[in-house]
Amino acid sequence: MQVREILRVKGGTLYTASPQQSLAFAIDSMADLDVGSLVVMDGGKMVGMLTFREVLQALKGKAACAESQTVGDVMVTNPVTVFPEMEANDLRRLMIEKRSRYLPVLEGDTLMGVISFLDVAKAVLEEQGFENKMLKSYIKNWPTDPQA
Repeated sequence: MQVREILRVKGGTLYTASPQQSLAFAIDSMADLDVGSLVVMDGGKMVGMLTFREVLQALKGKAACAESQTVGDVMVTNPVTVFPEMEANDLRRLMIEKRSRYLPVLEGDTLMGVISFLDVAKAVLEEQGFENKMLKSYIKNWPTDPQA
């Protein structure tokens, strides 16, 4: 299974923010949308990622500062990215090594979507379910030995 197939299963919805938006607005958006990350876009290009990890770090010990900080102040400016042809096993390994729960998928300079660890788990379960169904069908229809 490739990243492209995981994106197909997930769907192509992208949630974005701009670097100039207040962190408080981004937090509200993430909570309302029930998502753990926002792609930070500026001038039609991805300039970073904001995940709940950066939000927690920014608010640690100073919750009142969400209004005074911007998304650009706390976002990851050079996020780890993946490409559509990457194999799922390589993707999982990369996510674990880099401790990244959300990875943007780029095809050249084009942002195709964001893959989360949950998206990977769902796609793997769906693939395993299909394989199990096919194996059970194969076993059920196994030819019997006419001499037995």
